[in-house]
Amino acid sequence: MPALIGSQLTDEVVSRYKDCSDPRLKEIMTSLVKHLHSFAREMKLTEQEWIKGIEFVTSVGQICDEMRQEFILLSDVLGLSMTVVELNHGTGAGETEATVQGPFYVPGAPELPKGATVDGNPPGDPLDVTGVIHDPKGKPIANALIDVWQAGEDGLYSNQDPKKPKYELRGKFRSDRDGTYHFKSVLPKGYQIPTDGPVGVLMRATNRAPWRPAHLHFMVSAEGYKPLTTHLFVKGAPHIKEDAVFGVKESLIQDFKAVGKNTYALKYDFGLSPRA
Repeated sequence: MPALIGSQLTDEVVSRYKDCSDPRLKEIMTSLVKHLHSFAREMKLTEQEWIKGIEFVTSVGQICDEMRQEFILLSDVLGLSMTVVELNHGTGAGETEATVQGPFYVPGAPELPKGATVDGNPPGDPLDVTGVIHDPKGKPIANALIDVWQAGEDGLYSNQDPKKPKYELRGKFRSDRDGTYHFKSVLPKGYQIPTDGPVGVLMRATNRAPWRPAHLHFMVSAEGYKPLTTHLFVKGAPHIKEDAVFGVKESLIQDFKAVGKNTYALKYDFGLSPRA
């Protein structure tokens, strides 16, 4: 890794944080300043390029609202989200691998009984999802909360289309005393990330594909265990090797089995690691 390019100015800016009372904030800010200055010097950044960058970041913020998180999308396509995931989640034996949350999570989805269909009576090929929540040694975890969400047949999440019910294709479920969970949904489809905003402009300017392979989102939590946010990807789905947000991991590619005409089943056991 190349050494950072220092300067008197950089040292002066860093020195202004000497009285910061929060040691972690001080550490983050001084490192950020050093890396930003070094990047500008390495690239010999022009004033025109600097203002273009300011305009881009401004436009990312301007398009955000309570239903759209363009900054998370930007973090995702730059691989920063997955970098943070890898820093904070291990891959120990018996532990399900984590991946990005993405920009489309909506808190507050209804908690539904075991075996129920996700909210909104969504169109699509029926999918039956079952499995067990367990610890790294295989011991079942009772009363774990499984928060699920996915895009619809049209490739849109409920918070992308004001005509859809707020919690369509979303729901929360609990594991039983034996750790088992069960819910019904529809077979997920692949889609393009939103390209009508500044992230789309960036993707086109750099000739990058905007596709995400078909997947289900899961957020699994239980008392005494680290929360897990992950996806399960459809084996053989288009674009599985060119995920725009770098979220695909081999262990998360699963067989969504056909069990009848246009009817599918998925069985997957989630492993949670105890809190430190």
